[in-house]
Amino acid sequence: MPTMNLKGWIERDGVRLSPADVERMLKDGPEALAPCGGEFLLTYGDCIARDALGIVPGPVPPGTVCSGGREIARVAPDPAPCTLEEAIVTAVGLRSDEGAVAFSGGVDSALVAHLARLPCVAVGLQGSHDLERAEKAARMMGLDLAIVTPTEDEVAEALARVVRVIPDPTNPLEASIATTLSFVAAWAEENGHTRILAGQGADELFGGYARYLTSPDLAAELERDFADLARQRTRDQVVAALHGAYFSMPYLDVRVVRAAQAIPAAERVRGGVRKHPLREVAKRHIPAEIATAEKKAMQYGSGIWRAMQRLARDNGYKKSVQGYLTEISRAEHDY
Repeated sequence: MPTMNLKGWIERDGVRLSPADVERMLKDGPEALAPCGGEFLLTYGDCIARDALGIVPGPVPPGTVCSGGREIARVAPDPAPCTLEEAIVTAVGLRSDEGAVAFSGGVDSALVAHLARLPCVAVGLQGSHDLERAEKAARMMGLDLAIVTPTEDEVAEALARVVRVIPDPTNPLEASIATTLSFVAAWAEENGHTRILAGQGADELFGGYARYLTSPDLAAELERDFADLARQRTRDQVVAALHGAYFSMPYLDVRVVRAAQAIPAAERVRGGVRKHPLREVAKRHIPAEIATAEKKAMQYGSGIWRAMQRLARDNGYKKSVQGYLTEISRAEHDY
C-alpha cells in the first residue's frame, strides 16, 4: 500500500477526516478526493493532490489530483448551501482544533478569534495602532493574546530573511506585509503551532479597501482583487514556511466564498460602509465597536512600514524604500 503524506487537513460535507479516514478513502482511488474540502497537499504513491483554492502550497495546480504527472481529477467540493453566517461559523469551526489566530483587533480577525477560541498573537512596534487596538479588543472579548513587539533591528533581520523567499522582494508593499507576517509565523513556531488562522481574503470578498468606496465598477474590481489572492497566498505561505507553519484562511472556505459572491457588490460596500455583510454577521458575535471599526492595513497599523522607512533612510535611501530593498535583496540573493 502506498505511503500517504498529508500536509494540512481534509473534510467532506463539513466533517473533518482523520488521516486514517483519508487512507481508507484512497483505497477507492485518488479520484475519491474530488468532493473533499479543506486545506491540503497530499501525496500518495505517485499521486499528488491539492485543495481547491491552493491554500497549501504544492507542486501541482490548485484543485487538481495528479497521478503519474497528469491530471486525473479535479478537487471541487460542493457543500450544501448555507447563509453567510453559517458558512463563516462552519469554516472557522473546521479549523479550530489546533493552532493560533493572527489578531489585529479588526473585524476580520476578531470574528475568527471569537469563534475559534484559540490563542491569539498581535504584532506591532511599541505604541503602534494595531497593538493598542488588539489589546483593547482582546480585553473586551476575553481572548488569550500574546504580543510581539519587534525592535527596529529585528525588523531589519526579518526583512533580510523574507526578501530571500517572497516573489517580488523589491516591492515595498509586498516586503512590508511579508515582514509583518513573518513575526506572526515566528511566534507560532516558538509556541509549537503549525496552523495560523488569518483573515486573508475578507477585504477582497466583502469590499474592505477604501478605494472601493469610489470604484467606477465595484463588481469588476472585487473580481480582479479576488483573482489576485493566489499571488498573495504565495507570498504569505512562503513566509510562514520559513517557520514550519502555514496560514489557514477561513474566509476562503468554499462555503464563505460562495455565500459572499452571491451578495451583489453594491450590498458589500453600502452607504459608505465597507464589508457591510461581514460586519452585520460580526455584530451578532462580537462587540459592535469592534465589528464596525475601520480598517488599517497591517503594515501601517503595526508600524512595520514606518520602521522600514527609517531603516532605508539610515542606510542612505532618504526617499526610496525600494532602493533599500533592492540593496538588501541583492545582498541576500548573493549570500
